[in-house]
Amino acid sequence: MWWKPRKTARECVAASFDLFMSNAEKSVREPLPRGFWVIWSTVALDMVGFGIVVPILGRYADRYGASGFQVGLLFASFSLAQMVFSPILGRWSDKVGRKPVIVISLIGTAVGSFITGAAGALWVLFAGRLIDGASGASVSVAQSAVTDLGAPQQRARMLGLLGMAFGVGFVVGPALGGLAALGGPHVPFYVAGVLASINAVAAIIRLPETKKVHVEQPVVAHVPRQRNITSFVLIGFFSVLPFAGFEATFSLFGGNRFNLTEASTAGVFLVVGLLMAAVQGALIGPLTEKFGSLALLRTGQVLVALGMLFLGAAVIWPVLIVALVLMVIGAGIASPSLTTLVANSAPESMRGEVLGFQQSSNALARVVGPPLAGLAFDHIGVGAPFTLGAGIYLVAIVIASRRSLRH
Repeated sequence: MWWKPRKTARECVAASFDLFMSNAEKSVREPLPRGFWVIWSTVALDMVGFGIVVPILGRYADRYGASGFQVGLLFASFSLAQMVFSPILGRWSDKVGRKPVIVISLIGTAVGSFITGAAGALWVLFAGRLIDGASGASVSVAQSAVTDLGAPQQRARMLGLLGMAFGVGFVVGPALGGLAALGGPHVPFYVAGVLASINAVAAIIRLPETKKVHVEQPVVAHVPRQRNITSFVLIGFFSVLPFAGFEATFSLFGGNRFNLTEASTAGVFLVVGLLMAAVQGALIGPLTEKFGSLALLRTGQVLVALGMLFLGAAVIWPVLIVALVLMVIGAGIASPSLTTLVANSAPESMRGEVLGFQQSSNALARVVGPPLAGLAFDHIGVGAPFTLGAGIYLVAIVIASRRSLRH
């Protein structure tokens, strides 16, 4: 026949779905660069150590007479050190390579954990957290190492899988810390220090060097690229700030409106961590191949903002569940997409430094977000931190929606 019959709507939808699944399967089957899983396991083990410490740090500081405000400062000190040292370590990794910076940072994490465990006074506890925070600034270096390995079209998938490593750490770490605490309040910090020490030795032996230090590129970047990087860093700040407020005040919100106990709140965060890991590990690769990182960033932002609006108004469980699912899926696709866009916009010779500035901006948001959310909770209302967070998130959405923003 010289003419072809027109496809029905159902056939068109089926064909589109088959094409999407074919692309997703191709993306999943495409082998990852050699050395990726070594970096992944290094980050995952590092996050396990971090996850051991965070849930028990407040109660531990209370043993040394810390007030609630001092406990808040103790958490903020980690982020402040991370904010200062992220660009420094990123720039250093651009010059000497990723591996030595990651190894030294792991050693610093071990030292900080041992100092915290052996603390006999509150000021020693602060010293341990500052050292740990400065060492934790190496997260951007690990992200740089991953982006060094793969082609630009693979970066979103690899960064999504790296995000899954963070989720694994936050799931396994608290459980391991709870078991270690049975041996005494100091034991979890010693366990975290031992894990970091083992991780440092393993990194010396197995971690590949991904940075081509001899690469020479013009220092002057293209103006559109510079504008993109500035915009992406601002997007990161206004995205992390409300999420940090959510992390700080959700336990208060849950206890007030849903009678959640400490154990049930921990269970909620466990489910959130597992769902986040699943989204970043399984969906980012095929979705990026189909729609692109910029479209995923914008979609994720809208989902998070909607989720926060629902969360602020939630008084029944179905609304709470919908709100959390929207937030987790949105953050799960937006976060690695944003990091991919930053990495792709940065000159290769400055990628570590640029990703370090992004992490520094995120750390600043984690310093500002919790007290801002706490003030909103105390003086406006129980759901105010999340309603305010949705409003702040709109700033990130506006920046990401600018036509001048280039992929």
